[in-house]
Amino acid sequence: MSAVLTRPPEAAAAVERSLQGGPGPDSGPRPTPAGRLAALAGIAGRAGWKSLAVLLFLALWELGPTYLASPSTRVFLPPLHEVLAAGAKLVENGQLQSHLQASLTRSVSGFSIAVVSAVVLGLLIAWYGWLSSFLNPLLELFRNTATLALLPVFTLLLGIGEESKITIVAYAAFFPVLLNTIAGVRTVDPLLIRAARSLGLNSFRLFQKVILPSAVPTIFTGIRMAGTSSILVLIAAEMVGAKAGLGYLIVNSQMSFLIPDMYAGILTVSVLGLAVNVLLVALERHFSRWRTAVGSGN
Repeated sequence: MSAVLTRPPEAAAAVERSLQGGPGPDSGPRPTPAGRLAALAGIAGRAGWKSLAVLLFLALWELGPTYLASPSTRVFLPPLHEVLAAGAKLVENGQLQSHLQASLTRSVSGFSIAVVSAVVLGLLIAWYGWLSSFLNPLLELFRNTATLALLPVFTLLLGIGEESKITIVAYAAFFPVLLNTIAGVRTVDPLLIRAARSLGLNSFRLFQKVILPSAVPTIFTGIRMAGTSSILVLIAAEMVGAKAGLGYLIVNSQMSFLIPDMYAGILTVSVLGLAVNVLLVALERHFSRWRTAVGSGN
């Protein structure tokens, strides 16, 4: 004997509405056009408030040298429109792109080496106490040595080519990632580790499922600090000995008395640092989505 299963009318209507993209019976009321405009106005107002200080600074840069500074000062501090015009000319002849590409290649290479090696070593040091006690004095010695103080050493040993610049970038980015990785692993809740071990997780699965997800925010704090350090140190290294790069563009423009070009290079470095920070924040949110999912269920 066979039975025929039929949907109730309400369920059938709900399925039909979901297939058509319409609202379900439990969905809230649709926002009115006035509500949408109010929400957009609120978002625009918050964005405007956050960017107000930057806009005021740019306005001061544009108007200050023209109306507040003397003509001699304006030679060394040109208004913003002259700097932007110089930057556009550098883009037009391709100089800015070539210098930016050289700096990005060095920075990404050294930064990648530092992140991979620092995360691996940091996990090992935080997990094995004997390794921490053995390496901690040496790491403290190098951590408290200024990176730029070692620039002559890297230049003497590796020359003025790409190797010395990539190495000093890796050195500058290594310690922020290392220290934050160690701190992130050591601050994992011990109850989570005990619970994972009681469930029979081996060391590899414990690292994969408990240690790394819990330490990701702290690790990315170090990665963001390292990203800023890598750019700043690279610019300083390119000012000392290089034939391409943003640092070379800045110091060469200063020596050639191309002051607007110098400020265009400085502005490019600032925009590059901001873009790197935004990218790293987006990566941190991507790898920390599980925290958002857990928080949204509370």
